[in-house]
Amino acid sequence: MSRLAGRFAELAKEGRAGLVTYVMAGDPDAAQAQAILDGLPAAGADVIELGLPFSDPMADGPAIQAAALRALKAGASTRSALGQLKKFREKDQTTPVVLMGYYNPIYIYGAEKFCKDAAAAGADGLIVVDLPPEEDAELRPYAKTAGLDLVRLATPTTDDKRLPIVLEGASGFLYYVAVLGVTGTRSAVTDEVSAAVARFRKTTKLPIAVGFGIKTPDGAAAIARNADACVVGSALVQQVIEGPAAEAAGRVHGLVKALAGAVRAARAKRTA
Repeated sequence: MSRLAGRFAELAKEGRAGLVTYVMAGDPDAAQAQAILDGLPAAGADVIELGLPFSDPMADGPAIQAAALRALKAGASTRSALGQLKKFREKDQTTPVVLMGYYNPIYIYGAEKFCKDAAAAGADGLIVVDLPPEEDAELRPYAKTAGLDLVRLATPTTDDKRLPIVLEGASGFLYYVAVLGVTGTRSAVTDEVSAAVARFRKTTKLPIAVGFGIKTPDGAAAIARNADACVVGSALVQQVIEGPAAEAAGRVHGLVKALAGAVRAARAKRTA
């Protein structure tokens, strides 16, 4: 069983949703980025999305765009992101890590080599934001050979005709983008998310994680009452610049602890 499958099985057994935390590799610098990543499991992250820095992150809002630019300015790259993950795996062999980014850096790296190196570094899956199902044949076979789950995205515009196309070849979990537009700019609407999750569950047995528009512990708890996981990214990335760079890890981990507590209590409140 893969790390992702195992973690979602554990969450189901516990009767709760998981917290998926997104952070940008190399932000704000190599040392703090490593400290942020290394401390996420103890702070309460169940699954980690590690962002690959890219100069044109078109699906991301201001916070993650700025994080990518900070990382690149500090010398981060796709290769250094894999190095950061490899160091993380020296201490943690159980927390699933999904690499999230855009196809251009993967294409430049070489799709086959990237998948091999990502798996060797300890990655469990890939989310490639700008590579739709119709075009991922140049990546999917290499990911499968390397044992990497290929996580697909669904949106509020993914209708019943489109959904089977999205799900074909998907693995790990289904990532529901809860709001239209870029990350971090709008809040998810709980009732709309609940209806979407219920619709997806009629079609797939994959766990359903909901992201985009989740910024606070209360917002995370609302999503966690129905989804299998909630994803928080922009709010965590924003913590990096809320004070001295040397204290970024502490600020990020503090918010993760608050989010994790809310997520873990969410279903207990629903049934109380």
